[in-house]
Amino acid sequence: MSPGPGADSAPASLTSTEKISTFSSLRVRNFRIHLLGSSISNIGTWMQRIAQDWLVHTLTGSAAAVGVTTALQFLPMLLFGLYGGVLADRFDKRKLLLGTQSALGLTGLILAALTLSGAVEVWHVYVLAFAVGLATVVDNPARQAFVSEMVGPHLLRNAVSLGSANFQSARLIGPAVAGVVITTVGAGWAFLYNGLSFLAPLVGLLLMRPAELSRTRRTPRGKGQLREGLRYVGSRPELLWPIVLLGFVGTFGYNFPIWLVAFTDRVFHAEAGTYGLLNSLIAAGSVAGALLAARRGSRRTRFIVAAAAVFGVLLMVAAAAPAFVVFAALMPLVGLAAMTFQVTANASIQLASDPAMRGRVISLMMMVFVGGTPIGAPLMGWLTDELGARVGLLAGGAVCAVSAVGVGLVLARIGGLRLRVSLRAGRRGVALVPRDPEELTATA
Repeated sequence: MSPGPGADSAPASLTSTEKISTFSSLRVRNFRIHLLGSSISNIGTWMQRIAQDWLVHTLTGSAAAVGVTTALQFLPMLLFGLYGGVLADRFDKRKLLLGTQSALGLTGLILAALTLSGAVEVWHVYVLAFAVGLATVVDNPARQAFVSEMVGPHLLRNAVSLGSANFQSARLIGPAVAGVVITTVGAGWAFLYNGLSFLAPLVGLLLMRPAELSRTRRTPRGKGQLREGLRYVGSRPELLWPIVLLGFVGTFGYNFPIWLVAFTDRVFHAEAGTYGLLNSLIAAGSVAGALLAARRGSRRTRFIVAAAAVFGVLLMVAAAAPAFVVFAALMPLVGLAAMTFQVTANASIQLASDPAMRGRVISLMMMVFVGGTPIGAPLMGWLTDELGARVGLLAGGAVCAVSAVGVGLVLARIGGLRLRVSLRAGRRGVALVPRDPEELTATA
């Protein structure tokens, strides 16, 4: 007997009492289609990122120019990010994604035409990077909130992890293919593939069964919705402080294009193929981190803080790597720590949010996570140009580690804990312990 309608949908696929395995979300038909379309498009996205960075570096010879390109791509998120969340809460997310994915594909095709014709200039890349950022303002919160509608809250953490693993798996393939394409036929063909690859998610969105979506209540049009979202996050420490930490790490730690280009060109004196290889090594660790996160249940905020601290320390260790082999061996560990932090923070924030507010919470999260890039990328690019690749990477890692310690101490204080440093026999070490009742009364 064939299954009835909705048998393959999120509500029927897994109950809240069943154990979640690594690939549990793939039982949901709509999510399977989404993941397949995304896998094709994500390869093109990574090919374009690598080709775009190398093209700008070729046109200008400047790490700072690569940072400017990255900054322009994320500047719209900083300027308009919260409006994207309002739109995601207000409109049908599937229809929004049909529009944003079409716009992203079009930018790839335009850049391909300019590059293949030989007419491309660096300002063309700047303008199109900004256009990609504008489409991403709406695409990011709509796409992430849409995951919950496809799989439901019980599978949300698992689905976010698989989506991240999918994106990072494409990072294994895309940079390597991009390196070959750039050195053999030119960057324009990488841009062309990226533009055409958006047909896959568009077809996937059209093939989905709307009746099997766990739709959330749409927020009606009204005044003060941005302020309402900010107040909502500000009143909840479990949302506010992980978002603050994401802001520091995203602004100063996720500047891989700048540092990897600089290390490839100036430290190791290599070509585009090596740059692609280093990106693929980071991606290998990122895939492992995402798949490990897919098997986990809920995690405390302290795990998010610890992952950010480990990520910062690994960046500082990589900055001091004496040889290419050591630097390359550290890249998978950097990727694993980065993705563990990102996936765990993302899923925890979404699960702690009211569904009616989730679009605005996600947009604020993404605004501070990637919207800080227009500040961090030029700064890290300038530091890398002036003082060298090692100093730039060391500084980025130090900011991540220090911010993790700072946020951890704030959360400990809110939770009624204090830092204890003891040198006594049997109690040596550093630990968080409950504060004395007198301390709690004095600070109340």
